[in-house]
Amino acid sequence: MTPPTRKPQDGVPAPSLPERTAPLPPRRRDARLNRDRLVVTARAQFAQYGIDASLEEIARQAEVGVATLYRNFPTRDDLVRALYDLALAELHAVRGEIEAAPNAWEALVIYTERVAEWLVADPALPPILRRMAQLDPSARPAAEFDGFIASLVARAKKDGTLRRDVDAVDLAVLVTMVGSLGGLGAGYAGQWRRQLSIVLDGLRAADAPRPKLPGRPLNVKDYQATVHGLTRRTARAAR
Repeated sequence: MTPPTRKPQDGVPAPSLPERTAPLPPRRRDARLNRDRLVVTARAQFAQYGIDASLEEIARQAEVGVATLYRNFPTRDDLVRALYDLALAELHAVRGEIEAAPNAWEALVIYTERVAEWLVADPALPPILRRMAQLDPSARPAAEFDGFIASLVARAKKDGTLRRDVDAVDLAVLVTMVGSLGGLGAGYAGQWRRQLSIVLDGLRAADAPRPKLPGRPLNVKDYQATVHGLTRRTARAAR
């Protein structure tokens, strides 16, 4: 859909189309690409090594100089804040999908699935959230979203689809537990959808139907290999 043309106001003409769509100058474009690479690399390094991951290694992995990193993020906490702001934007982007659900229960399913998948895919989020809580304990930028989920919980209880002794905090704890599988290695991460389905069955009202669980459970040998961090090849060789 073509955006409407803005009418001149207070004697200021609307910007012409070429002014709106003109490409960034090469230097500005390169600077933005460098910043984007730093953000992506920092998320990966924080996920693997925690918030105290080497900034020099982040710069090296992003293929930029250390000076470029500090020009974009003068301190480690500036980098943490940038990742936190990005995470909040991603979370709020899901709200439209949740609101489009046909009923409150399906909306809660979408919420838990998206957040769990998000946490599994980006294990850096928990340490980022913890550091932000230290930096600014009074900040609650997600409070509006928390209220939105609480209203869905109330609606699902009223509809009789959610057990009445569950609240929004329970959902947040459970989805964080499932999402933590992403930090335990690929063997566990591949199980998140099945484990979330079991959690959702526990949240349903007593007389609600239970759908078939997705995927399959790990067998004993696969589970033991996962616990000990073994690859399939190593596990087979150990048998």
